[in-house]
Amino acid sequence: MANRRITRPPGPEPHFLIGNFPLGRPDPLAVFTGWAREFGDIFYYRAGWIHVYFLNSPELIESVLVTNQQNFRKDRVIQNSRWFLGQGLLTSEGGEWLRQRRLSQPAFHRERLALYARIINACAEEMLDSWKDGESRDVHQEMMQLTLRVVAKVLFSVDVKNESKEVAAALNLLMKHSSGARMLLPPWVRYLPLPFLIRVRRAVRQLDEVVYRIIRERRRSENDNGDLLSMLMSARDEDGSRMTDRQLRDEVMTFLLAGHETTALSLSWAWFLLSENPEAENKLHHELARVLDGKNPSFEDLPRLCYTEAVVKESVRLYPPAWSLARTAAEDFEIGGYLVPAGSNVVMSQWIMHRDPRFFPSPEQFDPGRWFEEHTQRLPRFAYFPFGGGPRYCVGASFAMMEATLLLAAIAQRFRLRMVPGHKVVPVPSITLRPKYGIKMSLHQIRV
Repeated sequence: MANRRITRPPGPEPHFLIGNFPLGRPDPLAVFTGWAREFGDIFYYRAGWIHVYFLNSPELIESVLVTNQQNFRKDRVIQNSRWFLGQGLLTSEGGEWLRQRRLSQPAFHRERLALYARIINACAEEMLDSWKDGESRDVHQEMMQLTLRVVAKVLFSVDVKNESKEVAAALNLLMKHSSGARMLLPPWVRYLPLPFLIRVRRAVRQLDEVVYRIIRERRRSENDNGDLLSMLMSARDEDGSRMTDRQLRDEVMTFLLAGHETTALSLSWAWFLLSENPEAENKLHHELARVLDGKNPSFEDLPRLCYTEAVVKESVRLYPPAWSLARTAAEDFEIGGYLVPAGSNVVMSQWIMHRDPRFFPSPEQFDPGRWFEEHTQRLPRFAYFPFGGGPRYCVGASFAMMEATLLLAAIAQRFRLRMVPGHKVVPVPSITLRPKYGIKMSLHQIRV
């Protein structure tokens, strides 16, 4: 294959020397969507020195994530995030990743999810008791703090309520650092004495303080709480050695970030969409009244909260927290009739696929009811893939769906949320899909 002439898919005209930097445009999502509609299932562009092959069909995506996954490794964005995430489950590769995956998996078994549901409800009730009828709040920040408390309690048996605002602020800063072309720059750039990078390094130190405190407290207690941290701390390598504090820190950091960020965003976008679609909101409240009748939602209620779950799935379709994922080709690879050279980036976008009219009629419309239709239930495997796919399918996907459904039900039972007039909601594609200015909403308590 190395001797074959490299042919490239169609794509946008490059600018002189620099190529194309869509993430530096005012509306990158519109740029990617336009290119996908114009050039089809695969297109090519060059971002500086990086060659990018963008895949827009379920079959091509499956080829990368499943059929030929051994030929691809994590992309540059993930590689460049190792300086603050470390070598955790999200960023590690090969045998080390497989070992960490096996150690983490038991924390998400069904019997444990039932226990977690009670903690989720308790955290929701605590937050709701602080809300007041008629006040306005940034619902995105509220969801971030709520899910941070949930994941810390569920996975690490600790309460970070006192630090939640500070931790959320630090994570916000890291997400800003992770947006646009910054993450394509070499890792040594982080050492430059620029004001913004100084703030980023301070945020990492702040997160480290919280994480290492969690580890120190558990080391002192030596309690096996049956959570993920206990499992990781008791795990032994073949030579009998245990994880160092640094290795534990990397795993805890990964789960604190990934374990609360995506669920918080799923809920944030759900509140925004429900406020814009009163018919869907009324159907949600009708189901909650019928199934729950005023009581807190439980793990046993989940099979009957079908429309509630559909609201989550439809919100994640339109505003996927992980809006894209990428891989770097380890060796030359042929796909879609084109040769992808080793070192090239291959990008697959949930934002593009989830809004593709070939698979979702009226794709821009928020319609939770579509998830009960035969057409949607028989989608191609990678027309809808909010949690990735293949061997690296998100280990916490079941937990995330359960958490989002229970929290949506618990909150919607007590409050209706309405957009603050004049507030602008703008999705920003960093590592995750965040609202640029937050989601400011007024709270309206439901009277029984």
